[in-house]
Amino acid sequence: MLSDRNRLAGLLVLIRGRIRRYRLQLILALRVTVGALSAFALAQVLHLHLPLWAVLTSLIVTQMSLGRSLKVASDYLIGTFGGVAYGGALAILIPHESEWALLAVLALAIAPLAFIASFRANFNVLPVTAIIVLLVPSMQHVSPAASALDRVLEVTVGGAVGFIVSFLLFPARAHEITIQAAADMLELMADALSKFLEDHTRELDPVERRRIQDGIATALTRLNTIGAEARHERNARLTSAPEIGPLLRTLLRLRHDIVMLGRVAGCELPPEVSARLKQPLAHVEAAGRDFLRTSAAALRDQKPPPPLEAVEVAFRDYIEEFGAVRHEGLTRDMKSESVERFFALGFALEQLREHLLEVHRLVDEWARH
Repeated sequence: MLSDRNRLAGLLVLIRGRIRRYRLQLILALRVTVGALSAFALAQVLHLHLPLWAVLTSLIVTQMSLGRSLKVASDYLIGTFGGVAYGGALAILIPHESEWALLAVLALAIAPLAFIASFRANFNVLPVTAIIVLLVPSMQHVSPAASALDRVLEVTVGGAVGFIVSFLLFPARAHEITIQAAADMLELMADALSKFLEDHTRELDPVERRRIQDGIATALTRLNTIGAEARHERNARLTSAPEIGPLLRTLLRLRHDIVMLGRVAGCELPPEVSARLKQPLAHVEAAGRDFLRTSAAALRDQKPPPPLEAVEVAFRDYIEEFGAVRHEGLTRDMKSESVERFFALGFALEQLREHLLEVHRLVDEWARH
């Protein structure tokens, strides 16, 4: 009996863990389902001719974040209205009773709208809507004007239902998702900093270095995508959170610092220079790593940033020792390539220090929000 209880408890813990891990995906599935059913029910109540389009529009509009839903809804509605206006005008102004005439009108409808959509992928609905407006009248025996009005009503119902469901049912703010993604990226850069500086005399394996850099690049791409959705929320006054742009720019600069460190770390140094810089670089690595990880946790929880004293002391000691090595002329006998990488390392660490200070300021700004 006790064994069965333990297994049940373990199963419940596993289920709860999976739910927490896939919380956003489960919420999205729930919103999509509720939105589709609501759009279909409303279309039936309004006696729309093709409830299918209301349901499909609600599926398209219901996205992971509210900002993304807003962007998709606005693009889809604009594209639909544009396609309806153009397709309806062609259907009304150009007779197309014969098959050849219909083919000609379809070509006139598709070609220019497809050309426009090629410049903006979010307007792919333009030619689709125009085709529906042209072809549905012949299948349902309604006028082109009635077909155009039906498309507008169906898409408006689906878009409105999809956005309202996204707004009311467990809304996921793009700003919150952006903060989580930014914290994840800070942790990746903390790990990278530790890898690159844990032994300044050993050059990291190129495959390992590329894997680390690719992981940070992927995180940055995801962050920029979600950040664009957060801007839509802010522009629509759906959030009072701080502007996301400064955070994205600072993380991009930090990524550049990490890329440079990955390229210059591990340069061949004279034993005396290496011995002089070993301890300061170890302090920089530990202080920078801990600061980035603690800042990530603070950003997630919207708490004040960690203190800067350890970072300031570590970088100050390194800069002083770096300057002393230069002043004493210990780099004169070094190979030109090693000298270049040696000074590039100093420059990269100076840039890193400035950007860590900026991270401190931004985490504090988000904590005050």
